[in-house]
Amino acid sequence: MKLGPVPWPPAPIKTERLVLRESEARDRAAVIELYASPEVGTYIGGSQPREQLEQAVPEIPGRRPGFFVVELDGTMIGMITLDRRDPDRLGRVLPEGGEAELGYLFLPESWGFGYAAEASAAALAWFAKTLPGEPVVLTTQTANEGSLRVAAKLGFTEVERFEQYGAEQWFGVWTSTTR
Repeated sequence: MKLGPVPWPPAPIKTERLVLRESEARDRAAVIELYASPEVGTYIGGSQPREQLEQAVPEIPGRRPGFFVVELDGTMIGMITLDRRDPDRLGRVLPEGGEAELGYLFLPESWGFGYAAEASAAALAWFAKTLPGEPVVLTTQTANEGSLRVAAKLGFTEVERFEQYGAEQWFGVWTSTTR
């Protein structure tokens, strides 16, 4: 399967409660908060020092293809990413690798309301219309029960488990043709 470029930026995507959009300068503080949060960092290698983030995060964070800000009532509560997976990483469903990989991070105060599943489902629907039939993969630590619940809600199916970054990883796949 030839993997094509993902057209970007899409128009904002609206769900019942959320808006997925391109990053703006007003999102910088929330992006820093995400990466500085010890709760958010639990399954992604730890939080980062706020001082370092203040220096490193650009004025408009995440302004790139595949990066969606998730907004609730005009405020950023999280982000969704759809990035091409490095073919050298463990886990793949295509022989040549390079699949789109779904990622999501949300501020702890927005956990438990279904926002990650709602936003991810909207991003996957957009992706399926843009690149029909192309698989999307997801990797999360098996210890991250919340992320595993989101993956199940979205219809990801387990492909394999492997050890990486000092923890067992769950690797799954989603395709629009199985939805």
